[in-house]
Amino acid sequence: MAFANEEGTATVGVMASGEYTFNTASVEYMTVISGEMQVQLPNETEWETYLPYETFVVPANSSFNVKVISETAYKCIYK
Repeated sequence: MAFANEEGTATVGVMASGEYTFNTASVEYMTVISGEMQVQLPNETEWETYLPYETFVVPANSSFNVKVISETAYKCIYK
């Protein structure tokens, strides 16, 4: 689901279990709402785990990898 408010344009959704690669056009602020994500940010070799209420930032015009073990809810703000 997408919407816009004072924070900017955002999406809220649920990711099913799996591995994903996402490309960005703008800076993205991704916050885990429920569940957890393992994330490999651009130019990083290590994976970091993000739990509820934790946020990571992805630079514009890049790609990042995500592993989801069980369904995970998120909010993403685009700047």
